[in-house]
Amino acid sequence: MQILKNVLAAVGLVCISGLFIFSMQKAPSDETIGKETPIINDYNVYALEMPENLNFAGEAVPIENPDIYERMDRELLVNTYWQSNGLLMFKRAQKYFPIIEPILEKNGVPDDFKYLAVIESGLTNAVSPAGARGFWQIMKATGRENGLEVNDNVDERYNLELATEVACKYLKKAKERLGSWTLAAAAYNAGNAGISRRLKEQKVNDYYDLLLGEETGRYMFRIVALKEILNNPSKYGFNFNQSDLYSFVPTYKVEVDSAVTNFAGFAKRFGINYKILKLHNPWLRERHLNNKSKKSYIIEIPKEGYYKTNP
Repeated sequence: MQILKNVLAAVGLVCISGLFIFSMQKAPSDETIGKETPIINDYNVYALEMPENLNFAGEAVPIENPDIYERMDRELLVNTYWQSNGLLMFKRAQKYFPIIEPILEKNGVPDDFKYLAVIESGLTNAVSPAGARGFWQIMKATGRENGLEVNDNVDERYNLELATEVACKYLKKAKERLGSWTLAAAAYNAGNAGISRRLKEQKVNDYYDLLLGEETGRYMFRIVALKEILNNPSKYGFNFNQSDLYSFVPTYKVEVDSAVTNFAGFAKRFGINYKILKLHNPWLRERHLNNKSKKSYIIEIPKEGYYKTNP
């Protein structure tokens, strides 16, 4: 019984203390209400003005049509206000566009197709649920049909230069078959046969006149939105210095025409470790190279002074 009395007394003391503290607090006055310091005072969300003369590879986006206007506006808004992703795209573009651009130019493919790689993979060696891989999201069969080696030991879909060459081949064939670069880009997502079938079924000859599924229906608008944003960072609220962007570590090429039993030991011969070797050669999928056919491979080795490694 004494214990119960002690507990009740303690509870009563806490309640009285709470009332006393509450009575000492000042209620907000009319003068202070609405003048509190906001948690965030430099962030605002704005509607975006639709840019004029939007185009892909010189082919106009018909924003005078209300449905096209809304779909374009959606992608501009989504990609402008997905700030973390947008900033990463600026950073990675600085690193990888200089590799992609000259290959597109050499193959006669418009420069705008580098933005297709941005939306396909975010400029990373992504893997899709369907098994597409690399910056250009190339399927295994497509890679092999276009001369890439694809197996457990070597997967050249992860070789950015070789994969860009394959993407160029595909896009040029699609342009020849479908008649426009816009349709060729859409075919990169839905396939040549798929786009051709939809054009025939719907009796139209332009991407922007097609009724398509969600992914392919957004595809070109996403590409054009990323092109617009990446070319106008300050207009869309992205602030950075050149030093904030990523840069590619310069490399030199080493030719290998035999098997390599252990890439960790191979890397040490060039003053780097296995991790750094794989960063620059992600197409090497295992810790060794079989090379039973005595094929000649080019391995990229970073120049001295860019990495610090422990012996």
